[in-house]
Amino acid sequence: MRKTLQNRRIRYSVAMVAIMALVAVFVVRLVDIQVVQAAELDKASVAKRSIPVTLYGTRGSIVDRDGTPLADSVTRYNITTAPRIVDAFQGKLGGTRIKHVSIAQALQALATASGGDVPTMKRAIAAAPNSDFAYLVKGLDVGHYRAVEALGIPWVYPEKQASRTYPNGAAAGNLTGFMGTDGAQAGLELAYDKCLAATNGSETYERGEDGVQLPASTVTTKQAKNGGTVETTIDEDLQYMAQQDIAQQAQALGAQSATATVVQVGTGEIRAIADWPSVDPNDVDATKDTGSFGSRALTATYEPGSTIKAAIAAALLDTGKATPLTPESVPYSRTFPWGGRISDAEYHGTENLTLTGILAQSSNVGITEAGQVLSAQQRYDYMRKFGLFESQSGIAFPGQPTWPDAASPSWDPQTNMNSMFGQGISTTALQVASIYQTLANGGERIPLHFVSGCEQADGTVTDKPDVTPTRVVSTSAADQVVQMLQSTLTDHAGTLAGMQPISGYNVAAKTGTAEVAVANGGGYGSDRIISVAGMAPAEDPQYVVTVTFTKPGPGHRFSSSAAPAFHTLMSQVLEKYRVTPSTTAEKTYPSTW
Repeated sequence: MRKTLQNRRIRYSVAMVAIMALVAVFVVRLVDIQVVQAAELDKASVAKRSIPVTLYGTRGSIVDRDGTPLADSVTRYNITTAPRIVDAFQGKLGGTRIKHVSIAQALQALATASGGDVPTMKRAIAAAPNSDFAYLVKGLDVGHYRAVEALGIPWVYPEKQASRTYPNGAAAGNLTGFMGTDGAQAGLELAYDKCLAATNGSETYERGEDGVQLPASTVTTKQAKNGGTVETTIDEDLQYMAQQDIAQQAQALGAQSATATVVQVGTGEIRAIADWPSVDPNDVDATKDTGSFGSRALTATYEPGSTIKAAIAAALLDTGKATPLTPESVPYSRTFPWGGRISDAEYHGTENLTLTGILAQSSNVGITEAGQVLSAQQRYDYMRKFGLFESQSGIAFPGQPTWPDAASPSWDPQTNMNSMFGQGISTTALQVASIYQTLANGGERIPLHFVSGCEQADGTVTDKPDVTPTRVVSTSAADQVVQMLQSTLTDHAGTLAGMQPISGYNVAAKTGTAEVAVANGGGYGSDRIISVAGMAPAEDPQYVVTVTFTKPGPGHRFSSSAAPAFHTLMSQVLEKYRVTPSTTAEKTYPSTW
């Protein structure tokens, strides 16, 4: 009896020890979970039920002078899932209630509604089957997204984001540039990326074990911020017309490329900068020539030819070294002691031309005879004041050329002569436009520009260009040159005498035919760059138009082949802006003496 009682006490003691040991284990484990590992486990728990979502800010628009978008953002949707919860389900699929929906049925319905691909979606799910996130299809428009939403698949989730669109396609693609997978790639998109860029935000929501989002569980942790708006001076309609005009004429001439510019004289605002060919930013891959990714009018340098002669004439008048009636005996060619030779485009006997006649007939020999009374330094300084040999100060655009920061020209004797008729020096099409804006504006140059600023969401405007005008030549000198340039069209021997007049308007213009240098110092070949730069109405210029065609085909080596495009575009400009017609006859000077 005593032994039995003793055995019971031993068993009781062992049981108590075992219970206390078990309790101790639970206590230690509880402390470990609630204290030691609490933060880590809580974080893991939240990670499983709390789903982060990116809130995409909207990239700002690029707009024309009236606020019409040239580049804009539209809403697109990505369809995502959590692979670990992808499974068959009970419910409806596209409005038809079915008892059981398999994964294969759901993915096929999703592909049909979205335009996606079933194998691609299967690979996305299989790549990380235990994960909480995978893309099934990207970039759906609103219509496709609604079709997906109507399916009612419980384990698919939309992700909203903005996508870039360019309503004018290639007509303005040379200016807007485009976006790529690595961000802004060209044009204003790149130049003003800081202005346009949005700041993304974030939010989280919680979902249950079945993958369904819990009501009222969304928490915004960071608000998204939309980008600013780049406001341009471009006229969308005129931009399209200019691009169509030069495209049509370039193809008729068999030219390699073409540009056109339209500038409002009194403000320096550019209404159109057209290039052909031009990239369509909605389909960049279709453009194989990377030279078309930007604007040749802004970035491509060339020897401008005789359009420079107007600047030389203005310098002569401004310094008092000549008048519109200064006489010159002009032979067909000149030879120089160093062995150099220059000539006019067509053979002629010695002619008695005034400075006006030299411009009208675009005589290379005549402009060198008249211009040699100015030193090379004087002519160089005037060219710089007109805006040559430096980047456009009012324009931020990728790829603009730069020139050595030289205080004086480094011209050899031949280039010293050639520079007076636009050979041996380089310009862009917009720099030529700047010369004619200056002359049309009474001798004051306003930095040409086509972006007026970046408007932020709060209404503040940044990135305003400096458009402070500078005096280049006197008002008298500029006005006289404009009158002289009317002879280009009205003189029977003028280089534009064959161009159809623009009814109701006096026009002042100058042609340019530049030889194209052969690579590797091989001199000049048979290729030409032909152009026309002009203004109207001549007695009170409101707009400057330039057109340029690079390497036109046989039979089109003279600048008169560029005249139809100039005539068409200038006529469109005058009509569109309802410019008051001329009420007086042309004021010209005699071309001969």
